[in-house]
Amino acid sequence: MTDPGTLLPSSSSSSSLSSSPSPEPQARRALRIVVADDAVLLREGLVRLLAEEGHQIVATVGDGPTLIEAVLEHRPDVSVVDVRMPPTHTDEGLRAAITVRSELPGAPVLVLSQYVEPRYAAELLADGFGAVGYLLKDRVAKVAEFLDALDRVAGGATVFDPQVVAQLLSGQRRGDPLSVLTARERELLALMAEGHSNTAIAQRLVVSASTVEKHIGNVFIKLGLPPDDDDVHRRVRAVLAYLNA
Repeated sequence: MTDPGTLLPSSSSSSSLSSSPSPEPQARRALRIVVADDAVLLREGLVRLLAEEGHQIVATVGDGPTLIEAVLEHRPDVSVVDVRMPPTHTDEGLRAAITVRSELPGAPVLVLSQYVEPRYAAELLADGFGAVGYLLKDRVAKVAEFLDALDRVAGGATVFDPQVVAQLLSGQRRGDPLSVLTARERELLALMAEGHSNTAIAQRLVVSASTVEKHIGNVFIKLGLPPDDDDVHRRVRAVLAYLNA
């Protein structure tokens, strides 16, 4: 079974999401990146960080319409997007990211923001392609974790901060379709939504990797996700079902 998840950053005041030491740094492929943030100092700092890591910044923008134009023109490997940008400073970045993915299905987007916008966060996953991340700026504890999340999203994974997941789930409806899942399967699905890999889930739940794979297989079956889909798409669709439940 493919294992497209990733560990998420957490602040120093919250418990770590990994129960094992961080792996040794690995060489990452150079990415072509669009950076969208209206705060010039933050944007330029991010550009410098990414450039120092060997990535190519193909465009920097400060508003939603320009973000859409830049992505359609440059077709980057991933876009890093702030939520609130001009003119209203509410949700322009997220709405622009959704527009981008409607024009370029599966275009990788990593939202990096101080705010959670539940209305749009799940919509980024609605096309079922994955390649979506949503991290909170004040919870990114280490540069290496951010870079790893960026690389994972560019590769097609979903990476959601646990706090984002919690806010998305705060308004769950009664009689949700996940009632067919066991408590353990729901726990595992929540960890999948946070972006954990199968290995990390096994460590977190103190079970074997084969047990995790068995539970994931049961989740796919109970949610009616056909086996003819590849595992990445089934995983994304399972997470989307969880967030929409």
